[in-house]
Amino acid sequence: MVKSEAPAVDQDRLAQDFVQFSVESGVLRFGEFKTKAGRLSPYFFNAGLFDDGAKLGRLAEFYARRLLASGIEFDMIFGPAYKGIPLGAAVAIELARLGRNVPFAYNRKEAKDHGEGGTLVGAPLQGRVLIVDDVMSAGTAARESIALIQAAGATPHAVAIALDRQEKATENGVDVEWSAVQYVRRQLGLHVCSIARLADLLQYLAEHRNAGLDAHHARVLAYRERYGVE
Repeated sequence: MVKSEAPAVDQDRLAQDFVQFSVESGVLRFGEFKTKAGRLSPYFFNAGLFDDGAKLGRLAEFYARRLLASGIEFDMIFGPAYKGIPLGAAVAIELARLGRNVPFAYNRKEAKDHGEGGTLVGAPLQGRVLIVDDVMSAGTAARESIALIQAAGATPHAVAIALDRQEKATENGVDVEWSAVQYVRRQLGLHVCSIARLADLLQYLAEHRNAGLDAHHARVLAYRERYGVE
């Protein structure tokens, strides 16, 4: 079980370092990107581009440091298919390296009809489960993971994500006044831990305007003013 004791972490510095790392890795990009909600976003975060051992290891370090500093207690990690599988595995490895060894499991999208069968792989789901994923757009993936965890007799307890976009979710194509993260916290009762938020991205862009990011700052700020939530 991961205890709440953790080394002191400068939360703002950690978020800024993560945003810089994401930009330099090409994972956080600027331009015009269509979101699942049909919005044209001036930035896009694609965790699938943490695509080599060094970048994935550094990403896991950010997750682990944020989790240990958060005080959230959990008994095991669950990585939802597909992006959550390597993320959850990498975070479990990094936590073990830091002295917090916890079981890890993940799911298949399609049930296996031979061998061990079923959709779940790894350690048995039990106790308080931490779900590790990249971003949270509508909370749909979180609800699917929650159903799997509860069906196995365990307790969905928390979600760890890389980036909180801090923008309005949609229901049936209509904007609502809360974000997916707020929905998971308030309606589903889970803790949510994010390495960085849209506010941290805006701070980074504001502090690096002289590096040619001024236009990106203006566009991201305008996007937040239109779709953002507190």
